[in-house]
Amino acid sequence: MRIAIAADERTGIAGDLAAELARRGHDVVAAHGALAEAGRDDWAWCSEAAARDVAGGRADQAVVCCWTGTGASIAANKVAGIRAALCADAVTAEGARRWNDANVLALSLRATSAAQLGEILDAWFAAGPSADAGDRANVAHLADLEAR
Repeated sequence: MRIAIAADERTGIAGDLAAELARRGHDVVAAHGALAEAGRDDWAWCSEAAARDVAGGRADQAVVCCWTGTGASIAANKVAGIRAALCADAVTAEGARRWNDANVLALSLRATSAAQLGEILDAWFAAGPSADAGDRANVAHLADLEAR
């Protein structure tokens, strides 16, 4: 899978992210913020850039990070077609993929340990969107909200 990544600083799990994704067989197609050699590293800008990679089809999914993960998720969710989920554990990550068809994973650089990162990524990539009609209707409703 093609993944874009972003972090506003190189702390905590930020330095491990690309290697963890590659270890799972994913292709990091773009790095933004503090993970890139150029470009703005503020959370709003770098998270938007990674989300635009997904919305534009250059990446299948993205992982965005900031100190709490909240700002990164808010910024990513401002991009049309993006469903970013802030996940602090594997159960939340699995649910975000299943029930919300989330396409951007947001993580806290402060609160996510390397062990948690592994568990979250395992759950995120093992899960897929639900085929349940109610779940699909909720995701479709998000697109309708965005269009208004």
